[in-house]
Amino acid sequence: MKFNYQARTKEGDIQAGVVEAASREAALKVLQDYALIVTYLEAAAGEPFYSQRLKIFERVSRKDLVLFSRQLSTMFKSEVSLIESLRAIAEETKNPGLKEKILKVGEEVEGGSSFSEALEKFPDLFSPFYINLVKSGEASGKLSEVLQYLADHLEREYALLQRVTTLAIYPLFILVTFLGVLLVMTLFVIPKLLTVLMAESQELPLLTKIVVGFTDFIRRFILLIALAAGLGIFSLRKYRQTPAGKKQFHNFILWLPLIGSLLKMIYLSRFAENLSTLISGGLPIAKALEITAQVVTNQRYQEIILETKEEVRRGEMISRTLKKYPDFFPPFFSQMVLVGEKTGRLSETLLDIVRFYQKEIESGVEVMLSLLEPILIIVLGGAVGVLIAAILLPLYQMGSTPIQ
Repeated sequence: MKFNYQARTKEGDIQAGVVEAASREAALKVLQDYALIVTYLEAAAGEPFYSQRLKIFERVSRKDLVLFSRQLSTMFKSEVSLIESLRAIAEETKNPGLKEKILKVGEEVEGGSSFSEALEKFPDLFSPFYINLVKSGEASGKLSEVLQYLADHLEREYALLQRVTTLAIYPLFILVTFLGVLLVMTLFVIPKLLTVLMAESQELPLLTKIVVGFTDFIRRFILLIALAAGLGIFSLRKYRQTPAGKKQFHNFILWLPLIGSLLKMIYLSRFAENLSTLISGGLPIAKALEITAQVVTNQRYQEIILETKEEVRRGEMISRTLKKYPDFFPPFFSQMVLVGEKTGRLSETLLDIVRFYQKEIESGVEVMLSLLEPILIIVLGGAVGVLIAAILLPLYQMGSTPIQ
């Protein structure tokens, strides 16, 4: 049976969720074993309203997963048992969503499941790549080392994601700020100035007339413009969630100037690193390709990788399929893979590829950041210059007109 519960920790934090047990008494004992003070416990007829609301704040970030993996690896090295490690980490975890999942993983392990089997119950948190590496660690007796590698791997991914996010947020922030200032000037400042200028009954310069027409249009139809923009963004987001829309979007971003080439390098690095890790962990190449396809989040790359998996099952080499797509897998990449396959050192060769692309990604991000500032200055400075010129030209015209 499932029971909805609400409880307090020793520190007084509120925790809510669902626990499975044979009876209410058994559910209460499970919760008390985790040092929780139960304040509410009822058979689950449906998810309680307070739990639904709490889940808004329970999203588990990549950083949370990095910390979890690193803490668990450290406790394993200290020879703390898995169940005790999970309980201790859950006790220290601030994120209520992650805390609940860690406790449930602990319950599964305590009930006789292996650690990897317990993780499989939470596919939204633990990727197939993560779970399969844990399986290989359990089989080889090197779970601590595997968790350490996963923490390092996720940390690198998180750092790269932060760099790319910064790359996107910086120009977006500048653009939104500029549009806000432009809107205030268009709606309030410029109309008042132009009213004074037009009262002089002089012929306005062409640039000023254009600005007057633009500001007048914005003031008249601002609600319609905002509504159309909102509907457009909503429709695009909905379309992007469809299979056809997702495919078009994933293709489109790969061909954007500068950004597209950077994304391709990120996907290539991710593909090579994950495939290398899974192969060295003992997985068959076809299975490793299937898992890697889920890690590389671009749909076009996923299609190529899954096609490669099918070709490998037929006895073909990985490099043979990759060579058919030079726009997505450059000749350098497929040639290196071919060398690795022929020498029997595919895993090591893939790591060489990863190191190469990691350096390329770093330099690519630096170049884009260095280019963004001057481009923004030129574009936004030009727009501000047009507005200032539209105001100053009639003032200059008034000053140069002789007094009658």
